[in-house]
Amino acid sequence: MNDIFPDPKVPEFSLVLGGPLFQLYRKARLSGTALELLQRRVLFISLIAWLPLLIFSVIEGHAETGNLKIPFLHDVEAHARFLIALPALIIAEVTVHRRLSPMIRHFVDRRIVVDKDLPAYNAAINSTLRIRNSVVVELILIVFVYTFGVVLWQQSHLNSGSATWFAQPDASGSHLTIAGYWYAYVSSPIFQFILLRWYLRIVLWLQLLWRISRLDLKLTASHPDRSGGIGFLGKGTYAFGPILFAQGTLLSAMIATRVLYEGKTLQSFQFEAAALIIAMLLLVLGPLLMFLPLMDQTQRKGVAEFGLLAQRYTRGFEAKWIRAPEPVESDLLGTADIQSLADLGNSFTVVNEMGIVPFTLQDAIRLALATAVPLLPLALTVFSLEEVLGGLIKVLL
Repeated sequence: MNDIFPDPKVPEFSLVLGGPLFQLYRKARLSGTALELLQRRVLFISLIAWLPLLIFSVIEGHAETGNLKIPFLHDVEAHARFLIALPALIIAEVTVHRRLSPMIRHFVDRRIVVDKDLPAYNAAINSTLRIRNSVVVELILIVFVYTFGVVLWQQSHLNSGSATWFAQPDASGSHLTIAGYWYAYVSSPIFQFILLRWYLRIVLWLQLLWRISRLDLKLTASHPDRSGGIGFLGKGTYAFGPILFAQGTLLSAMIATRVLYEGKTLQSFQFEAAALIIAMLLLVLGPLLMFLPLMDQTQRKGVAEFGLLAQRYTRGFEAKWIRAPEPVESDLLGTADIQSLADLGNSFTVVNEMGIVPFTLQDAIRLALATAVPLLPLALTVFSLEEVLGGLIKVLL
């Protein structure tokens, strides 16, 4: 088994190539069999969500500043949601497919999953694919966004009593404009559905890794990745970067709106920013914690085994070269024993430094930065770059 000629007994895995929406993409010529036509897909979905809002707002005279608290062209949240965050969530499908699909095969190609566990490994993948492809699951998401999602949207957008491009107040309460109806019943549900679909996929990813972690995996304590041979999982989390960026964009836009139109201070949102970064790290890195018990056991066992090997080797080395009669100089020069001792020391260092989770601090920092980048422009309006970086380091450490 290798990457060039995959084992035909192992099903091909993809977290995103399936489900009713993916099939709709293909029928509408918005995607190929492997998520081609990305630019067409991003442009079409973003314009469906955003362009009618602009057109209706212009027709109704709500696009520019007038007697409105928030005219459409000044609504930072709407533009950030549909022109930045939504495209990022669509782009994430490609990054996740390209990174995670070949990565999940490493368990078999590198013989981490042994032959006797292949049926259970295949069952875990097939179970994940069945839920991914489920029509019922996506229908439930649609029902959710058109019930609870609409209610939540109304509660967050219609309680201010101020005139905006999407709602006009009168004596009986706030009433949606034409643009507001599109916002509430088309644009927002599209965004909510795609976002919730991503959360579902992350849950499926967690379930798959949990089932794989329960197998009799063959980790190697001396593997140079210092993760027992599954360090590729930590690097694979970079695929979720666009999702974290989208979440950071949503928070940044929300903060900007509160500061511009409600008189809030930027400093009052420090907790929300830190909480988002921590929550996103837990969301993406949390599934990898499933391997902690096995990695801890592998590390402790490796230290014990290599410690015994080192003890035997060093005793023999000392008996031969230290305590024995003075060796002949020609025997000492060029001997491989000293190099072998150095190699053994390096191997023991690798084993001793093996982590108990399959990701590193560098992985966590990169994911945190993906979440925090959309917040930096706001922070730089109040703090210096040194203060911003210092605060970020404090959050991470």
